[in-house]
Amino acid sequence: MYMTHARVMRVSQGRERPLTVQHLNQLLLVCSLVLLVAVAAVRISSRSGLPSLLVYLGIGIAMGQDGIGDIHFDNAELTQVIGYAALVVILAEGGLGTKWKEIKPALPAATALALVGVAVSVGVTATAAHYLIGLEWRQALIIGAVVSSTDAAAVFSVLRKIPLPARVTGTLEAESGFNDAPVVILVVAFSQTGPVEHWYTLIAEITLELAIGAALGIAVGWLGSWGLRHVALPASGLYPIAVMAIAVTAYAAGALAHGSGFLAVYLASMAMGNAKLPHWPATRGFADGLGWIAQIGMFVLLGLLVTPHELGDDVLPGLVIGLVLTMVARPLSVFLCLTPFRVPWQEQTLMSWAGLRGAVPIILATIPMVSGVEGSRRVFNIVFVLVVVYTLVQGPTLPWLARKLSLGGDSEAADLGIESAPLERLRGHLLSVAIPEGSRMHGVEVNELRLPAGAAVTLVVRDAKSFVPLPTTVLRRGDELLVVATDPVRDAAERRLRAVGHGGKLADWLGTGGTDSAR
Repeated sequence: MYMTHARVMRVSQGRERPLTVQHLNQLLLVCSLVLLVAVAAVRISSRSGLPSLLVYLGIGIAMGQDGIGDIHFDNAELTQVIGYAALVVILAEGGLGTKWKEIKPALPAATALALVGVAVSVGVTATAAHYLIGLEWRQALIIGAVVSSTDAAAVFSVLRKIPLPARVTGTLEAESGFNDAPVVILVVAFSQTGPVEHWYTLIAEITLELAIGAALGIAVGWLGSWGLRHVALPASGLYPIAVMAIAVTAYAAGALAHGSGFLAVYLASMAMGNAKLPHWPATRGFADGLGWIAQIGMFVLLGLLVTPHELGDDVLPGLVIGLVLTMVARPLSVFLCLTPFRVPWQEQTLMSWAGLRGAVPIILATIPMVSGVEGSRRVFNIVFVLVVVYTLVQGPTLPWLARKLSLGGDSEAADLGIESAPLERLRGHLLSVAIPEGSRMHGVEVNELRLPAGAAVTLVVRDAKSFVPLPTTVLRRGDELLVVATDPVRDAAERRLRAVGHGGKLADWLGTGGTDSAR
């Protein structure tokens, strides 16, 4: 039966009321205003050093029942579902931006942190929660597992603004992408009714789920990359949508196969992010925008779920557990996991302090609430206090600690922005190359690029004017080049361009020749 106006049911203070189109319009207006305020908060947080997630949580709290919005929201199950969806998008965006050449050397150390490090952190934190706070063992184990996961959103957003050594950044990013899977399994196991499974059963289950998730993630990512590179879509705007659809497919495949969907989406996205896909800058921009929307929505919703006037009795327990986690559990897990890899103590110290927590622990704290575990609301409040306080302390102090430890990162040339558009009927590719500030391609003549036969610079755009370059034309920062390459030499042409962008005229002498360099 058709109705003259849309009508859905809204739950408010235990009563159901009809929601008309007018109400939906008002809701859309509020959502758009919240989004605009949150976007403006990004600028404020970047200038002040205040982590943006705290600003978004603050917006949610201000809209809640103790704030000016007076919105009563206590649906933990809906929060968990939306949080999982947001985490999938965040992991996809993080995987797309992870460079394989940086993460490859750090892979063994990151895997150890994501498995052994999590186990150590859970044991130490749960013991402290039981003996220092007086929580029952089930609640203590849940808290230990929940806060042992470093947050992908916090790590990706904070670390990429700080010039750190590639090994440190690669290890922390890979750890945050890997450790969600075992932690989710532990939290679900501890939240089930009845006795907790034996430790060897949990280890076997975690190993199996990780193996299934890794295999499916790599397979879906490779197949998706192959398809996008060999099938020319009718519009460039379809490539970002296709990439995100493939990433979500990897998560769904991993979850349906009783594997780790979170690990699957991260690995699939990383495979696509290192596959030189067409229209790559547009895809990265689209994924970055979706990642911001996911973070904003997730943090605002978590702010709505919390009830500030109930947090008073849980502030001290949250501070105590957070202190043990930050000063004992995390450093101990880092020391035990990274010492066999001969990681210097300075890097171990920084990685101990950079175990950032964000929305993921708060989302995981909704699992016992949905399962009906006794005392789960208190667990949620303690985790909320812990995350807010220690994020406020750790995030802004990371640059200062990196400077004190003399870990300022390597001064590398800025990477080129290269976008590829396939010319299917002509069996070639059109490469759009943007020369950024800091690129060593500045001052290089066109003939000194030494592109492979079958590739040529056909147009240069400079100061809003375009011209056909001569072999002796000197390239400058801010130029945009149009390079036409035949299909067989497309990859070699891009490798050569990136090599010159990093090494300048001496690319071959510096060991960054176009034939061997990777993206």
